[in-house]
Amino acid sequence: MLELAGIIILGILAQWMAWKLKIPAILPLILIGLFVGPFSTLISDDGNKWIEPVFNGEFGLFPGESLFNFVSLAIALILFEGGLTLKTEEIKNVGTVISKLITLGSFITFILAGVAAHFIIGLTWQISFLFSSLIIVTGPTVITPILRNLPLKKDISTVLKWEGILIDPIGALVAVLVFEFIVLSGDHGTEYTKETLIEFGKIIIIGVSIGFTSAYAFSFALKNKWVPHYLLNVVALALVLSVFVLADLFAHESGLLAVVIMGMVLGNMKIAALKDVFYFKETISILLISILFIVLSANINLEDLELIFNWNSLILLGIVILVIRPLGVFASASGSKLKKNEKIFISWVGPRGIVAAGIASLFGIKLTLQGYAGANYITPLVFMIVLGTVLLNAATARIVARITGVLLKKSEGILIVGSSEPSRLIAKYLKDNDRRVVLIDSNKSNISRAKLEGLEAIECDIYENDLLENIELNDMGYLLALTGSNTINEYALNKFKADFGEEGAFRLISSEEMRDSENNPEQGLFSHTDDFINISEVVRDYPMFNELEVNSREHFEELINATHKEIKAIPLFLKDLKDEIHILPADSSKIEVEPGYKLMYLGKKI
Repeated sequence: MLELAGIIILGILAQWMAWKLKIPAILPLILIGLFVGPFSTLISDDGNKWIEPVFNGEFGLFPGESLFNFVSLAIALILFEGGLTLKTEEIKNVGTVISKLITLGSFITFILAGVAAHFIIGLTWQISFLFSSLIIVTGPTVITPILRNLPLKKDISTVLKWEGILIDPIGALVAVLVFEFIVLSGDHGTEYTKETLIEFGKIIIIGVSIGFTSAYAFSFALKNKWVPHYLLNVVALALVLSVFVLADLFAHESGLLAVVIMGMVLGNMKIAALKDVFYFKETISILLISILFIVLSANINLEDLELIFNWNSLILLGIVILVIRPLGVFASASGSKLKKNEKIFISWVGPRGIVAAGIASLFGIKLTLQGYAGANYITPLVFMIVLGTVLLNAATARIVARITGVLLKKSEGILIVGSSEPSRLIAKYLKDNDRRVVLIDSNKSNISRAKLEGLEAIECDIYENDLLENIELNDMGYLLALTGSNTINEYALNKFKADFGEEGAFRLISSEEMRDSENNPEQGLFSHTDDFINISEVVRDYPMFNELEVNSREHFEELINATHKEIKAIPLFLKDLKDEIHILPADSSKIEVEPGYKLMYLGKKI
């Protein structure tokens, strides 16, 4: 009981530390596991581990084959959640570079890493290519914390983010298929007989068919409201476990394939209830990951670590980071708009994550128990790659970004909360003047209209934390809250101004503030005489932008007063001598103005 409680407490503590330090959670999880596991034998009185998952195959936290069973079920749930995030429509829109990275780049990694492991470490070809299939994967849970505080160009963030999301389930499938080939081909795997190929085909057919069938059966049940809302999450959990076990009964080792397929199919269905399932699975995954990686790290023995404590392992790590990853990136990005320095940075940032470490442990345990030569290398080698890449990327990402010149000198992007007609009109003007603008709104219809108008728009609820995980918004330096609710506007500023309002965070004034001439809030936007209703009416009657050249400070004040007197005119921006746009606060008395500047206003000409 003490060990189990300790693992859960340590796991949650590691997750909190990762959040606080803005580092991938897998790093403290594995380090804690190694400390309470193999490293603790060096300081314990009796020479035993503080946490012993398996002791002599019979005693311990997970005696006998229970560790194997726990790892199998945990990996199944984690992969199911990964499958839920894979949207086919998103694959179509991510661009050629990302598509090549998850195909050509993965193939290059698979071949070259397999060859390197064979000749450098001396592993059999089968074990070498299993190793290479496992290190294909880079996960979003690892990349996001590393890049969250780096103001990078959108293209770079997009490539790294979507590579991590898309390659997670795809890489898992490759690893599962390679493992199945090894098992089905016999102890040495030198020949793939007719029976082996038939069995392999059976595994794929069973896994895919059960995955598809289960997904559509569950969606049918949801659409017909056969499952009450309070049972939805636990039924989904039970279904995933059932699918995994059922597939394995029909065709051994097809369970992981089935749950990934099930997750991918469900993730692409338009079912509102699935959103609750996704958040529940995310919570379960966090708990399982917290337990799983401490247990798996603790299960490693000092003898296993000694296998990789040599120059050959370091050479392999160096080749993976310095040769194979850059070759995959440069081959995938050839002919793209990415510059050489951007390719170099993307080449450097390729941390391996949760899926690689989890599946490596699972397959390592299976193959070691079955007596495959070199199988005991799988887990420590992959853990070395995971720790090495995560540590290196976490420690040096900013330095490399600065050296390669991909850091933005100033966050000029503008995040607009609310995608109503006034917001879209203002966003269109800013975009036409070479400013990156992103609209966010929980209203699906408003977001759809924005996208039809060629604007960047994200459907999200500001009361949730999804937005903070979006590394593509790292270049946002201005925050404009333009909704019709003052409560939402104030909440948005309080929650997001530290992350997206570094250069300035503003909101529309409320109706009460507008009626009180003495109440001109510091964060007020555009004008102290115009609230959301006024702006909406101006956009309805006079949806046009006008500009007036400013001759002096006094002239600027006169023009501002003129817009205040004209009900159908609202000052918005000030354009300087370099044609750079500056957002006007409600209190414009402190803004710098020079002759030749231009006042941009919306509405009726004055």
